[in-house]
Amino acid sequence: MALLQDQVCIVTGGTGSLGLASARRFCDEGAKVMLTDLRQADLARAAEGLPATRVETFAADVTDAAAVKALIAATVARFGKIDVVFSNAGIQGVVAPATNYPDDVFARVLDVHVKGAFNVCKYALPQMNDGGRIIITSSVVGATAAPGSIAYATAKHAQVGLMRTLAREVAGRGIRVNTLHPGPIDNEFQTEIERGIGKMAGIDGTQMLNQMIPLHRHAKPEEVAGSALYLASSLSGFVTGARLMVDGGMTS
Repeated sequence: MALLQDQVCIVTGGTGSLGLASARRFCDEGAKVMLTDLRQADLARAAEGLPATRVETFAADVTDAAAVKALIAATVARFGKIDVVFSNAGIQGVVAPATNYPDDVFARVLDVHVKGAFNVCKYALPQMNDGGRIIITSSVVGATAAPGSIAYATAKHAQVGLMRTLAREVAGRGIRVNTLHPGPIDNEFQTEIERGIGKMAGIDGTQMLNQMIPLHRHAKPEEVAGSALYLASSLSGFVTGARLMVDGGMTS
């Protein structure tokens, strides 16, 4: 049997490369997927390559509690109670020293990553089946840090605290909660970060990072999606409260 046969999954940040690649892997393993992001037009384009009978879309801002409640209600109405939550929505902010970092950008980055993940988990949990799984996309900088990443790194570290607390709180229901920590992924999100690194440091940000990664390359979205599938499935049946590094060896 497929790893996620007829299981109900929510994927936030669903139009980005990792969200979409993960939704595709989940569908390939038999899941029913609610794909969500900010704009319905983007979601409609993203869903074109996915099986229509197994995928629904819903536009929602994860920082808005009412919108998240509506997302959860729509998921349950369409597919039934939830088995997997992949909290993957995120923004990069800017790359700048702490003393020059814009206050409004710092607040927005924390709002999306931390409050957004909190909202999704808070309102999904009452509608989750026992034995469910929650995956929160953190980052390699959720285990380390880098100059210029004050907002992003702070948010990604905060998600680890959220994950660890939830993992203990919901263990009695057999629900497992983990964070996924990608290193640089070959996508536009990462390219924007590397442009910022290059501007701040006067270097080629992509080349610098590839030199820091023992595998000397960026990840493909599909490779990280495979790790998301591992955490979403029974393959990781005794894994909870853990940080899964998918970083090409950057933190080794």
